[in-house]
Amino acid sequence: MNQAVKRSTIYLDSDLHQALRFKATATKRSVSALVNQAVREALREDQEDVSAFDERASEPTLSFEELLNDLKAHGRL
Repeated sequence: MNQAVKRSTIYLDSDLHQALRFKATATKRSVSALVNQAVREALREDQEDVSAFDERASEPTLSFEELLNDLKAHGRL
């Protein structure tokens, strides 16, 4: 690894830990590598969500009642 590594303690459900160990063995990777990959993917998805939210911030908003009325007016409800 060329990046600085930090040690952390996490608590996993025993069945999740077992599944991670099996996957690590099957893929010839460490449990840490699998957890790092999963966290990176989750953070990447969060960043995409934030970007999408920022892009839509200027869109007009509807109340729930207005949305229902609009759907009904257009025959979708």
